[in-house]
Amino acid sequence: MVYDTFLADRIRDALHGHNVREVKMFGGLSFLVNNKIAATANQHGDLMVRCNPEIAGDLVQRKAARWAGMKGRKMSKGWIRVKAEGYETDEDFDFWIQAALDYNALSANH
Repeated sequence: MVYDTFLADRIRDALHGHNVREVKMFGGLSFLVNNKIAATANQHGDLMVRCNPEIAGDLVQRKAARWAGMKGRKMSKGWIRVKAEGYETDEDFDFWIQAALDYNALSANH
């Protein structure tokens, strides 16, 4: 399976120190934190994150963010796909990873 290796390395570095497992899925390489998907690097260089559905409407308004979809169908609320221009700065990239980690921690309590 092909995926953006630079993006995957960047995610891997950002998640260092967390309980992470890597799995090829969603057309890329997914990073599971505590056995829940947090982020995915796909073959087009897009970053997909799992974030809090309650704030996803606000998050999708950020630069180059959109609702994630699979095979032409919109995924459930909370899955967001971000084009490279939306995470190119370290600040933007860290924002998205933190959004994924925040939801991961929140969902671990449910």
